[in-house]
Amino acid sequence: MKFFKKTIRDVPLEGTTVLLRADYNVPLKEDGSIHDDYRIRASLPTVKRLLKDGCRVVIISHLGRPEGRDQSLSLEPAAQRLAELLREPVRFVDQTIGDKVKMAVKRSPSRGVVVLENLRFHAEEEANDEAFARKIAQDSGAKYFVQDGFGVVHRDHASTAAITLFLPSVAGLLLEKEYVSIVGAMKHPKRPLVAIMGGAKVSDKIQVVDELVEKADHLLIGGAMANTFLANNGIAIGASKFEDGQESVIAKIHAAIDAKVGSDAASDFLELPSDVVVAESIDEPAKNHTVDVTDVAPSERILDIGPKTIKRYVDVINKAGTVIWNGTLGYAELAVFAKGSAAVAEAMVAHTTVESIVGGGDTADFAIHWDKKKGDSFSHVSTGGGASLELMAGEKLPGIEHLLDA
Repeated sequence: MKFFKKTIRDVPLEGTTVLLRADYNVPLKEDGSIHDDYRIRASLPTVKRLLKDGCRVVIISHLGRPEGRDQSLSLEPAAQRLAELLREPVRFVDQTIGDKVKMAVKRSPSRGVVVLENLRFHAEEEANDEAFARKIAQDSGAKYFVQDGFGVVHRDHASTAAITLFLPSVAGLLLEKEYVSIVGAMKHPKRPLVAIMGGAKVSDKIQVVDELVEKADHLLIGGAMANTFLANNGIAIGASKFEDGQESVIAKIHAAIDAKVGSDAASDFLELPSDVVVAESIDEPAKNHTVDVTDVAPSERILDIGPKTIKRYVDVINKAGTVIWNGTLGYAELAVFAKGSAAVAEAMVAHTTVESIVGGGDTADFAIHWDKKKGDSFSHVSTGGGASLELMAGEKLPGIEHLLDA
């Protein structure tokens, strides 16, 4: 499948200064060091390609949700980690706009990397302020803008939308890969297409579920999302987390499935847990046991899918041509309740012929830490949570739409 926007391969960038929007919104440890550098590593192909073309690369990004200037959310640790990964110097500037930025860029080598301070230290970033975007463009001295921050392209921010008014704007290699991998899996999958959906809320993913009902061959449900379906089916789920008030939404999903495969085949198309791992408290995870889904006690919480369900789900995945996974299947923060998610991950990577797409957010975090190859065992692990969901749902993303057409 072809990308419909221009990329860094399509414009004459050689020897120019390029403004690169990356996504270095990485999780931090309590001491302020980086907990997981996956998003920084994912940006390397674009940065290296620009350096190969002799570019001066000025990188902008955000980190966290600061209210004003918050040094605990400075991008300096990300700049240091980027330097380690590139194995060459990266200059960090503790401002995003202004004379200090202008001078730092001018004094930097004609081929090299400069990282500017957290965009969100300025309220104008999330306000999509044109004057702020113009200042970034001018002070960076850039001739082109490269959008490679997939995790933010579903937002209308100054660094995704307004900035494109002031510089010719193209996609980086990560953004192109994200789009082609996710949209390709949805529109042109190798059959059968199996979708695994977990996480907390049906309402957050209803547009994706609607799209998957239409396009997938099997839908496997786990996590708190499964609890909502089970409760809606009249099954007592004890003290488990679920989403109330979703009756009409679930009825609509079932109606769409019946229309697609017929009511007799509906339970083979949308599969729910038949056995579950329960405990009365996550504070005492060792006190867990497996029960039939109809035998959950009033004081118990469903915290993972059980071994029979795991076997059923893995059998479906083993026959797949494409697998899309969004949402862990249990309380995967604790290893004792991550067995379902780990089994799904193992099945996805067991067959090299299977196209395996992992959605962003918590699912990506789990997959990267589970995988000895840090995510490389899968065909694609997305760097964007909300962006990947919206792309799967067939929505247009502002940060992509504003780029130059191919």
